[in-house]
Amino acid sequence: MGGGRGGVGKSVLSLNMAVYLAQLGRSVLLVDADGAGGTLHTLLGVEPPAEALGEESDDGAVPLLATSVPGLRLVPQTYRAGSTQPERSGKKAHWVAELRKLDVDYVVIDLGAGTAPATLDLFLSADIGVAVTTPEPPSVEAVYRFVRALFQRTVRRLFVSDRFRLRLFERAQNELGALPTPAELARALGRYDSNLGHLAAAELARLRPRLVVNETRLRTDIELGPTMNEMARRYLGLELEYVGHVEHDDAAWLSVLRRRPLLIDNTTSKSARNIERIARRLLALMMTREAERTVEPIPMVAPEANLYDVLGVPRGATDEELRRAYKRQRENYQSGSLPLTSLLTSDALKREQAHVEEAHDTLLDPLRRKAYDASVFPDEPVPAPKPAVVDAALDAEREMMQRELAREINAETEFTGALLGKVRESRGINIEDIARATKISMSHLRAIEADAFSELPALVYTRGFVQELAKYLRLDAAQVTKTYVRRFREFLAAADGGDTAS
Repeated sequence: MGGGRGGVGKSVLSLNMAVYLAQLGRSVLLVDADGAGGTLHTLLGVEPPAEALGEESDDGAVPLLATSVPGLRLVPQTYRAGSTQPERSGKKAHWVAELRKLDVDYVVIDLGAGTAPATLDLFLSADIGVAVTTPEPPSVEAVYRFVRALFQRTVRRLFVSDRFRLRLFERAQNELGALPTPAELARALGRYDSNLGHLAAAELARLRPRLVVNETRLRTDIELGPTMNEMARRYLGLELEYVGHVEHDDAAWLSVLRRRPLLIDNTTSKSARNIERIARRLLALMMTREAERTVEPIPMVAPEANLYDVLGVPRGATDEELRRAYKRQRENYQSGSLPLTSLLTSDALKREQAHVEEAHDTLLDPLRRKAYDASVFPDEPVPAPKPAVVDAALDAEREMMQRELAREINAETEFTGALLGKVRESRGINIEDIARATKISMSHLRAIEADAFSELPALVYTRGFVQELAKYLRLDAAQVTKTYVRRFREFLAAADGGDTAS
């Protein structure tokens, strides 16, 4: 877990990711590698040993702390005696070698803020690296700066043993100035040496940081992750794959005050469920080896975008698809756009806005569109529609959930709201789709999945709702209704202090 800016929730996410894996019965090591000073022991309510606060142990071993979570151990941040600076980065090579010797299933590393070489190296060495942002301009800018630094570090490590190539790399950097985009840097290298450019482009295609948006409050906050990925692909030349969001929730803040992991302190809170979903997606990515998938390397000569590319639609797009794409891009390119923070100058933003308007005016006019297609794509047939872009994290998560459900559901299964929600998510069904088909309100469907019995209507109506939901999900309606209604009756009986008739 990294990402550039401090205070966005990397430590809380790292801690709860580790707890989730430990609760699956795995052996997990949680590592505090925050260069500004570690706090994971405080979040866990663990007192660090003397060697973590002073001299390292005699054998130089990594200090391991037991925690209250079975299967989870903590490597706290360490300090030299008489110093307030953590010593982790100075002993990176030895320390990482020690970590690799440990017999554990998973290692979760909280990198803290910044783009120090040691931080970047640890992020790059992980099977899956996750950048964390909040829906605020400084946080978004920090993530973009972080991925730029990641690519520069990747290329530098690639050429470090070849002095001639390293000089060419540094010359290309100096030509572009501070913080060039990865695509610009790869192409600048290609102008000096085409082989180096293609090599850098191949490394860029393999660079695949994941993205989590924390502290979301609004619909636009939830949409920030996919939009940042789109903008990173367009202007930086890499994928910034979105794996989920965590809603703003006082439960997370209270868990920090209580020094307890959120997934233990309040398992039913919105933020806990969000974190569980992110953890499940990341685990699914690791299990299906999707983490190793790369995208097509960027071309060495930047192609000129056509009007369809500007709107992000295929050539065969319908008028309705063009209108929706125009509306989305108009929002993306408005002044002060959050996902564009630090990517475009004010002049460049005005040019992009003009291109969006030109695309709208041209492509939604049948005569102008026909003339445009004839001039830009002469003698080229309209290509077949491309398959939808695969959300690797979501696809892997659904596949894993379907395997789990095949083991969980049988003739004796007790159906809970959480299990019904898991079935729905595994099939890629939205609550809105069920509400539209069954005429059950979304508020009642959400209450059923949350086992919020106090928010459900009378038992006779709830029974009908659950039955219709089970049919829509292609489950055994009789078994689902019987087990869910039994639990609803128990709730009513406890509330009334006695048995409740149906």
